[in-house]
Amino acid sequence: MIAAMGNECLLVRTRLIARVISGMYDERLRGLKISSSQFGLLVAIYQIQPATRADIGRRLHLDKSTLTRHLKMVLSEGWVEETPYGADGRSRPIVLTGPGIDLLRKAEPAWQAAQAETKELLGRDGLIALIEIADRIMGPTV
Repeated sequence: MIAAMGNECLLVRTRLIARVISGMYDERLRGLKISSSQFGLLVAIYQIQPATRADIGRRLHLDKSTLTRHLKMVLSEGWVEETPYGADGRSRPIVLTGPGIDLLRKAEPAWQAAQAETKELLGRDGLIALIEIADRIMGPTV
């Protein structure tokens, strides 16, 4: 029984895929001093800004403590900021700053290279399957 788990365990396989792909993006983004996690967070904020912490957490399926840790890093770098505009008294929306937008623009060639490398690794069928699964989880706005 346990041996069969190793061959069929989707948890092990999906975590492996996530680590390998994240590593590919980390390698490409390293020169910009940003991790793939931070990059993904900035992209999510850009897509839904102004974004509350709850919006971001739902979008990226992050628990509150992980989101807080990641936000602390990008806030301290000045790539995002909390804004009073649209605040409801409980939370302050988060938006990209000029430096955050500039960073995303500078990161585009590295992102494109990582995208190409990932697409090659996944192959056409794997890419389509990954996009379809992500769309079911997040919605088709990715």
